[in-house]
Amino acid sequence: MKVLADWQNFYVIVGSSAGALIGLQFVLITLIAQIPTSGSEEAGNAFATPTVIHFGSVLLLAGIAAAPWKTLLPLTISWGVLGGFGVVYTTIVIGRMRRQDAYRPEFEDWLFHAWLPLAAYACLLGSAASLARSVDWVLFAIAGSGMLLLFVGIHNAWDAATYHVFVVNRRRLQERPRMDRTA
Repeated sequence: MKVLADWQNFYVIVGSSAGALIGLQFVLITLIAQIPTSGSEEAGNAFATPTVIHFGSVLLLAGIAAAPWKTLLPLTISWGVLGGFGVVYTTIVIGRMRRQDAYRPEFEDWLFHAWLPLAAYACLLGSAASLARSVDWVLFAIAGSGMLLLFVGIHNAWDAATYHVFVVNRRRLQERPRMDRTA
């Protein structure tokens, strides 16, 4: 479709980045698995899984843009479904954040795990609904939604890594019984 021809390089870069970051997230989770924590399953459902979902959404967003559509209708429906799914999923994540007791979320957690993803998915949903009326600005809004999800995922993955390295691991090392060298 001619209207998306100028966007191909953008979506190749964004989609490839999202795919690579999904792989890195799997490596991160594997490394973090060596650090036992209490309530980690509930916290993982609230904080780690959504990061992979956001990266996957960006990858899907790029794949949808790169598909050889003949008309705007299937593109509109696909992006709309992705945006709607994201809004529902982020609402579920907000509930999980409230219910988990492994970690007390702070303002930054609410911003990056709840409000920014919700805004990105809502923008994607609204943009998809407007795509047939005004293509040019809507394509920028959709691209912005993807970039926001990509940056949210990067922030959240980094935040999880640093939290486990500097907080959880340090706490675990401090709680480990020290060997008495004088004996």
